Amino acid sequence: MMERDSSDEEEDRENLIPQNDRRNEAVKSPNHTRVANFQIDDLKSRISGTASRFNKRYLFGILLPLVILILYFTTDLKKLFQTHISTLKSPDSSASVNRMRESELRALYLLKQQELELFKLWNYTALVNNKSSLSALNHNNDNSGNSSSINSNTMLEDLKSKLFSQISINRRIQGVLLSSHESGEFVDLNGNYSDASLEDWSRCRKVDQRLSDRRTIEWKPRSNKYLFTICVSGQMSNHLICLEKHMFFAALLNRVLVIPSAKVDYEFRRILDIEHINKCLGRKVVVTFEEFVETKKNDLHIDKFLCYFSLPQPCFMDDEHVKKLKGLGLSLSKIEAVWSEDIKKPKQNTVQDVLAKFSSDDDVVAIGDVFFADVEREWVMQAGGPIAHKCKTLIEPSRLIILTAQRFIQTFLGKDFVAVHFRRHGFLKFCNAKKPSCFYPIPQASDCINRVVERANTPVIYLSTDAAESEIGLLQSGIVLNGKTVPLVQRPARNSAEKWDALLYRHGLDGDSQVDAMLDKTICALSTVFIGSSGSTFTEDILRLRKDWVSASVCDEYLCRDEVPNFIAEDE
Repeated sequence: MMERDSSDEEEDRENLIPQNDRRNEAVKSPNHTRVANFQIDDLKSRISGTASRFNKRYLFGILLPLVILILYFTTDLKKLFQTHISTLKSPDSSASVNRMRESELRALYLLKQQELELFKLWNYTALVNNKSSLSALNHNNDNSGNSSSINSNTMLEDLKSKLFSQISINRRIQGVLLSSHESGEFVDLNGNYSDASLEDWSRCRKVDQRLSDRRTIEWKPRSNKYLFTICVSGQMSNHLICLEKHMFFAALLNRVLVIPSAKVDYEFRRILDIEHINKCLGRKVVVTFEEFVETKKNDLHIDKFLCYFSLPQPCFMDDEHVKKLKGLGLSLSKIEAVWSEDIKKPKQNTVQDVLAKFSSDDDVVAIGDVFFADVEREWVMQAGGPIAHKCKTLIEPSRLIILTAQRFIQTFLGKDFVAVHFRRHGFLKFCNAKKPSCFYPIPQASDCINRVVERANTPVIYLSTDAAESEIGLLQSGIVLNGKTVPLVQRPARNSAEKWDALLYRHGLDGDSQVDAMLDKTICALSTVFIGSSGSTFTEDILRLRKDWVSASVCDEYLCRDEVPNFIAEDE
């Protein structure tokens, strides 16, 4: 206590000494009197200033922690300093971070897609396993390996397609992740991260028709020797197939082929380019009926009527057709069959068989309808046909129809589309007479089309059909890919505002049912993938064009191939 008092006195003394010094200095000053008057006030002000400074220190000491607490709870200091640091490192770092986040999100989305597709692939392997077991069982039962081989090839292609899809998605993921590092020095964004052999692989690639290996015959007709075309069975597609087979017979027999008159057959000149056939061979091999009449003048006579088919009637001609031929001014020789041949059970004949029975020195020969004739099947059915020529095919749509089909595709479809020939009218009874039936319920047909569309990965479908609107509407509702409806496109009614069909209109070909049918065939023949109706000659003619034009795809197939309708009505 004594020490504390002593120290306090010393401190007070030290404080008083400067005051005494200042007082003495003040006495010496000329202003001594005025300063002396304010000595007491100055002391009070000094004491007040000291207290004020003391209060401010305490106030600052109280407020500073409070401010720090407010900043701590209201500010993400970590983010603030991180942003500051990244800003110091690079002015573009914020954009780089955003780009990386976007790339990661896109990659995650693609990985999710890949996961779903891999699940599908897993389920598909189970399906393949079941089908393989079933095929093996059928093979043991019927000792026929053709269908088993076809199924195996199809399954293998499907499997390759699905694996290729996953490889493609994986490469996209790599590209997405690498895109965020495009400023990096060691990343090759253009590098190929998978097998280069996959680059040109396509699930629905074009079929190699091996045109260089074609087996052909030269068509060099003798002067004034004619084969008169007669086709009576079925509709236009049947007649076109009959005409094609007549050309083969004419080439074998060295004769000029006479195209039938529109008075007894279809008006072929409206849908075919007749002169195109002659140009392809570089010589006159076909003539119209009018040209034939001009050449023969008043000698319109069929010298030999040698019937290829004897049953159900000679040359498969009824009295009505005979009357039509005679109405053209033709006189006919006796109609006779050269052998026993039934259209319901045609025999597989050879070139030698035909030459032995139908060779003749007569000027004009007719052999009747040959639609059902089965002569050198593989030779006749090969791509480009059996006759040597310099074109893709001899029998093809007229130039006007081909151009119109191309304009329609450019307007409505684009280069990638699936074409479907969906035959319905009158097809129910026809198909149910076959074993198995080829008439499918709409929901089942939708599923079958969906599978092909998924395989082909096309955005639109061209529908060629004679189905009712109710059937088309239901079919459309079932065509869905990845949650999106794939539109079914049909040729619309003529509209003057649309110019895709202007060529047909200007040449007076619009509104002709046969021209419309050939236009449908042409559009289907130009598609990426084609689905046809089994048993329809309309479909068969499209397949012929696709084969000859080298547009046929490995994904082409008949509707619901290898499936039986899930419901079949009873017979009458």
